[in-house]
Amino acid sequence: MRNKYIENFENAQVAGKTIPEFRAGDTLRLAVTIKEGSKTRVQSYEGVCIAKRGTGTGMTINVRKIGANGVGIERMFPVYSDSINEIQVVRRGRVRRAKLFYLRDLAGKKARIKELRK
Repeated sequence: MRNKYIENFENAQVAGKTIPEFRAGDTLRLAVTIKEGSKTRVQSYEGVCIAKRGTGTGMTINVRKIGANGVGIERMFPVYSDSINEIQVVRRGRVRRAKLFYLRDLAGKKARIKELRK
């Protein structure tokens, strides 16, 4: 049972944003606002969604990408944060699990995810 005031506040926060339908295994491109001193800019962060947890305003996603020199970089994003301008689904992945933490141990071709075909 949740407090009705908190629930109304969360519903107002969620109503302002449109989030596409995605799940673990999908490749996402996030437009993230970065503040540097008094300046702000939008930078894209593209990677595989390896986990999705929570509901409502507390929903977070883990996105993993491979950076320079083959180093894996993971970031956790609150989906309804003000710092995320846009979420775009680039590819749909065909996976059989909800959490893809096993990708941390894989490298190269083993870490590929097949594309979901409809």
